[in-house]
Order: sequence, then C-alpha cells, then structure tokens
Amino acid sequence: MSKQVSNVFDTILVLDFGSQYSHLITRRLREFNIYAEMLPCTQKISELGWKPAGVILSGGPYSVYAEDAPHVDHDVFKLNVPILGICYGMQELAWINGKQVHRGEKREYGPATLQVEDKDNDLFKGIDHSTVWMSHGDKLNGLPTGFKIIATSENSPYCGIKHETEQIYGIQFHPEVTHSTMGKQLLRNFAIDICQAETNWTMENFIETEVQRIRDLVGPTAEVIGAVSGGVDSTVASKLMTEAIGDRFHAILVDNGVLRQDEAANAKKALVDGLGINLSVIDASDEFLDNLKGVTDPEKKRKIIGHTFIHVFEREAEKIKPKDGSKIEFLLQGTLYPDVIESISFKGPSQTIKTHHNVGGLLDDMKLKLIEPLRELFKDEVRHLGELLGINHDLVWRHPFPGPGIAIRVLGEVTREQVAIARKADFIYIEEIRKAGLYNQIAQAFACLLPVKSVGVMGDQRTYDQVIALRAIETTDFMTADWFPFEHSFLKKVAARIVNEVDGVARVTYDITSKPPATVEWE
Repeated sequence: MSKQVSNVFDTILVLDFGSQYSHLITRRLREFNIYAEMLPCTQKISELGWKPAGVILSGGPYSVYAEDAPHVDHDVFKLNVPILGICYGMQELAWINGKQVHRGEKREYGPATLQVEDKDNDLFKGIDHSTVWMSHGDKLNGLPTGFKIIATSENSPYCGIKHETEQIYGIQFHPEVTHSTMGKQLLRNFAIDICQAETNWTMENFIETEVQRIRDLVGPTAEVIGAVSGGVDSTVASKLMTEAIGDRFHAILVDNGVLRQDEAANAKKALVDGLGINLSVIDASDEFLDNLKGVTDPEKKRKIIGHTFIHVFEREAEKIKPKDGSKIEFLLQGTLYPDVIESISFKGPSQTIKTHHNVGGLLDDMKLKLIEPLRELFKDEVRHLGELLGINHDLVWRHPFPGPGIAIRVLGEVTREQVAIARKADFIYIEEIRKAGLYNQIAQAFACLLPVKSVGVMGDQRTYDQVIALRAIETTDFMTADWFPFEHSFLKKVAARIVNEVDGVARVTYDITSKPPATVEWE
C-alpha cells in the first residue's frame, strides 16, 4: 500500500489472518472517514515505514495452536497503540499471553446474544446487549495473563476481554458484518474514541494529497503514459493524472480485439471531447488475438493479455518524444484495492483467487515505473472521486469491464468468431437492461460464452450450438456480491433476442451464484 497515504492520514492497520470478512473491517472504518489499510498478518512491523493510530487483528480459518498457524509479529505490541483482536485475532492475543485456547465442545456459527459485563468500558460505550455474529470452532478456556472479562455470551464466557493496564482488547464475534447489530458502533468506539483517529479521510482531501503526490513523484518535466479503457477506473485515474500534470500525461487506449461493441470509438469521444484528456487509440487486436490462439486456461489468458499490454505500451512509449529529450518513465494504471486484496497472497492462510492483469500479470523486467493513484480505493470511493472531478454521471456509474475483456468471458479458446458471439450477446443484454430502467440498480452485468454445445430446434430443424450464460450482481464494494433478481419476463425477452439474433447460440442460462463462493467473472 501507499506509504504516502498512510503518512498523511491517521490510519488503522488491519492485519489479515485470512478471514472472509477481513476486507469488511476496512470498509466499515472508511465509512467513518477514517483511513484503514489491510496488510498480511505476516507483515514485519520494522518494515512498515509508518506508525498506525491503532491495529486490528482479523479473524482467520486456522487454530492458533496448530503447528503451521500464522502469528503476528510481536513488534506490533511495541508500537504502543490500541489493539483490537477479532475472533482468531482475540485467540492470538490469548495464545501470546498464556495460551488459553482450545477446541470448543461445539462450534458456534450464527447469531448470539452479547451481554456487556463492564459497562464503563470504552469499547462497548453505548452498547448494553445486542445480537452479534459468531463464526468459530475454537474458544478461550481461561483468561489470558493480565486480562479481564468485559463481555460474555451463552456459549462464550470470554466473549470480550481487555488488558488490565493497556489498551488491548479482544472480542470473539465479528463486528464488521451487518448481522452484528451494534458492530459499527463498536468499531467506531475503537477507532475514534480509543485510537483517537481523525475522521479526515475524504475524497476531497484525497484529491489534494494525491495530485501533489503525483507531481512530486513525476517531477516538473517527466511525462507519463497511461492505459485507458473507457471504464470508470481508468477514466478517473486519467482525469486525476491530467489534473496533476496536464498534457504531459499521454493516455493510450489499446483496442485489444476483446472490447465491448463500439468501445474504442465511444471511449475516444468521452475522454477527448468530454474530459480533455490527451488520448491516442492503438489497434493491436490482431497481436492480442494471435497471442491467445490455442489458450484455454484463464490464468494464462490473463498473463498473456497483461504481458501483451505492456509490450504495446512500451512500444508506444518509445514513439512519444518528451520535450526535454528524455524518455517516458511512468505507466499509469487504474488498479483498485479489491484487485490488490484478491491478487496478492502472503505465506499464510490466504490464497490467490485470480491474477488481475493490472496487478499480477505484469512483466518482471518491465521498463516503466507504475503509478497507481486508485490503489487504496474501493469502487464506491472511485465513483465518488469521479463525480468530484466532474466526470459525466453515466460514465462514472458505468458497469466495470475487466482488463482482459471478453477474453475471460469466452470460456475456452479465444477466437475472433467466439469473441463476436459473446460481444453481440452482451450488447443485447445490456441494451435490454437499460430499456427496462434497471442499469443503475445493478453493479455489473455481462454475458459469457460457455465451452459447451446444446441441442436445439429452429424452423423445425435440429441445431447443435453454443450456450450463453448471463450474470448480473448487486454489490457496493465488489468483495461480496449477490445475484440480481430479474423478473422472469425480462429474462424471457433477453433469451429470445439472443437466440434469435446471435448466430451460433442455442440456449441461454442465468447465473444465480453469489460471491463468495463464486467470483464475479467466470474466469
């Protein structure tokens, strides 16, 4: 993460032990206008480079007493800042201070009633008893050395604990999930009252600090090349860069052959005419599609596309001649925080879900230095930032489109013919969503082409053609998502149009899987 951001804003450090809820801790804190940053539990405190206002140890899927269990760097306790352990994080505190952790007689998953025993405690200020969400198999079987009980539940007599002399707290439940009715109040108490973190994390302040950071990084004469797609992330990043250095920023839109219908032309109009961004459009579709020939593995697709992007960018950068006679040194990318969370794993409980082309698909010997001004932001923060920068509402709220584009929406080998089928089906689907007035209710929607064929009948003749799967989700942060509940009549209309208008399609299905367990994209 950005040392610059953490030095400017009071920051709560979230050390992640692999819980499915860890990112929600960060989200909740940012809702209070407090900057929060999540790093692996293996983070060496001596290498942090900044001092947090407080530390939260997240939950996790492991048992602290297991031989290969992840453990926090003990230097975290030398920071002399408040610490809150959540679930596994609480058990980690207990393990360090007396090892009072064992397997519970029964697992506890779901709601429980919290009873606050120490009503004068700052952590539970304004909270007496409430419903909290449990998700654990281990529990404390005694008080760790130097701690006292501050809350209980029926199955967890040590549901809340606090160090007797230091600001170190532990709770067995998950306050970050909405099922814990007073969870936000507890996190607010910890961050604002106990850590005394300033509530100054706003997009207005972010613009000011980030523009200055870019200027300091790039200098008064250096020039920057940037990848844009017409989507909200790259558009906001490009507008921010233009605000910082003007025409010294050279935006490049690469037509990789797997864009949406009319994407290149529409993006050029929006970015050049609407936002005054210095933009060039490069048609490299043949290069990308040739490189993807015969490739079916989704990770390989992402790697190939990421590598090809960089080759194209470096080639184009060589053609741009800065006024001072130097070479282009920097590459702008619209990487977001969820991309970072999903792509970077640590040697511990978390796993890489998939490589994002703008995080893990880059070349090790890449010549250009990356500038990622949105790297600390969630999607809703980026949209707010875009509105503050004066970007058109429809563009700001446009559904995201992955960097690998339709290549990861054609399951199996990516060919020109397959891309054409998926692209047309997607266009029809989005067109009908807009006509129905549903576009702004949906966070992301798309069609993908499955690598299977299905028997059908058209005009009294047997067909054996391909299958389109439709997906639409509701979410605010893209870390968790649920499927959108279309009316049956809408799906019926879309399916009829796709089968009738897209040659090679015999069947249409609708994906009703949430995230987790599925990801948003199929590949």
